[in-house]
Amino acid sequence: MKTTFTADQLEDPAISRSNEILRSCVHCGFCTATCPTYQVLGDELDSPRGRIYLIKDMLENERVPDEKTVKHIDRCLSCLACMTTCPSGVHYMHLVDHARAYIEENYERPWQDRALRRVLAWVLPYPGRFRLALLGAKIARPLRRLMPDPRLRAMLEMAPRQIPQVSRNDDPQTFPAQGERRKRVALMTGCAQRALNTDINDSTIRLLTRLGCDVVIAKGQGCCGALVHHMGKSDESHETAAKNIDAWMAEHRAGDLDAIVINTSGCGTTVKDYGHMFRTDPARAKDAATVSDLAMDVSELLVQLMPRQETGTSVNEALVSIAGTDAPQIEESHRAMSSDLTVAYHAACSLQHGQQIKTFPKDLLKSVGFQVVEPADSHLCCGSAGTYNLMQPEISAKLKDRKVLTLEATKPDVIAAGNIGCMMQIGGGTETPVVHTVELLDWATGGPRPPALDA
Repeated sequence: MKTTFTADQLEDPAISRSNEILRSCVHCGFCTATCPTYQVLGDELDSPRGRIYLIKDMLENERVPDEKTVKHIDRCLSCLACMTTCPSGVHYMHLVDHARAYIEENYERPWQDRALRRVLAWVLPYPGRFRLALLGAKIARPLRRLMPDPRLRAMLEMAPRQIPQVSRNDDPQTFPAQGERRKRVALMTGCAQRALNTDINDSTIRLLTRLGCDVVIAKGQGCCGALVHHMGKSDESHETAAKNIDAWMAEHRAGDLDAIVINTSGCGTTVKDYGHMFRTDPARAKDAATVSDLAMDVSELLVQLMPRQETGTSVNEALVSIAGTDAPQIEESHRAMSSDLTVAYHAACSLQHGQQIKTFPKDLLKSVGFQVVEPADSHLCCGSAGTYNLMQPEISAKLKDRKVLTLEATKPDVIAAGNIGCMMQIGGGTETPVVHTVELLDWATGGPRPPALDA
C-alpha cells in the first residue's frame, strides 16, 4: 500500500510504525474471510482491509476522526484472526491500537459514551471496585429488562449469580515447590479474574508447585493494562504496565525468574507486547523487553514441566513421576474424572491469534486422559474481547450464540478455555460447565475437582 506521510510526520515513532504496517498491506482481502465482524455485518468497512483504509486516511491527513470512522474502528474486536490469515505479515494489532489512541486524543464522544468508558476504566482493572460493582449488578439484575441502554443490560447480565470469596493466594508471597525445585516463576494474578473466578489462580499455584516451581506473587503487580489500552487510553495503560514491569523486575533481580506465567491469555498478549509499548522510553525500554521475553502463557510452561507418556505406560504411570504426587492421589483423581469425560476446547483469540499458541492446551488435556474435541470454526471469536461485550452488546451476542452453538454440537461434558473473558461470555449462553484448562490439569494430577462441575 502506498503511503504519503511527510518527513515531519514520520518523526513520530507511532506514525513511523503505522507507516511500516500500512506499506506491508497488499489489499489481498484474505483477512475478510476470517473477520468475525465482517461475517456478521457484511460491510467492507467492518473488515480489517476496510478499517486499514479508514486509519490510513485519518492518520495521513491528520484529520479529526468522524463518527463513521470511529464507529467502524470501535466495532473491531481486536481478535487478531486477520494477523493469522495475512500472507504479508501485516501487524494489524499495532495499527489499530495506534488508531484508538489517536481517536481518544482527537475525538469527542457523546457524553453517554464518555461516561461509560470512564466507569469501565475506573472499575474493571481494580478487583476491589469490580467486586462492589458486581454486587450492585447482582442486586439490580432482575431489573435488567427495564434498562433503556442495551449496554447497561449487558453489564447486568454479565454479573455472576455467585461472587467468589477473596482469595488470600493473591497476596504478595512465595509458594514453595513440592519436592526438588525446578524453576522459579512469577504468577500474574490479574485484575478482573481475581473478582470473577478465584479458582483459576488457586489451581495454577497448586499445579505449578506440584510440578516443582517456586511460585512468586510479586508485590505491586496489578492489571496488565489491556482493558484501557484497547479503549485508546495509552497513558493509563502505560501507567499500570510500568507498575508490573517494576514489580517483576524487582523479583527477577532478587533471584532470577525463569518465567512470568500468565493464565489469562488476553493479558498475555499485552504483556508480551510491553517491549514494543515502551520501546521509546529510555527509563524502562530494557526492563520492558526483559519482561516480554520472560512472559509465558501457562500452557507454554506446562508443556516443559508435565511428564510425557512413554510408549507402553499408562497415563497414571506417567503422572506419578510428578514431584510431590504419589500414585494413590493420581489414581483417585482419575477414578473421579472417568476416562470418557469429553472436553470441548475453546481456543481464545488472544491465545491462538495473539500469541500463536494453538496446540499446547489440547495436547496437555489429552496427555492426562481427557477426550478433547473442538468446535467448527474454532478460529472465530466468541465476542467477549475484553470490554467489547459491554460496549458492542448486539454484535457480541450474535458471536456468542454462534460460538455456543458450535461448542454444544460437540456434545461435551465440559468446556475448557484459557481466558476468563471467554469463560464468562460462553458460560452466559450454555448450561455446560465452563472451566479453565489449568483447573482440569490440576484435577487430573491430584488436585480438587473443579467447583464449576458441581455448580
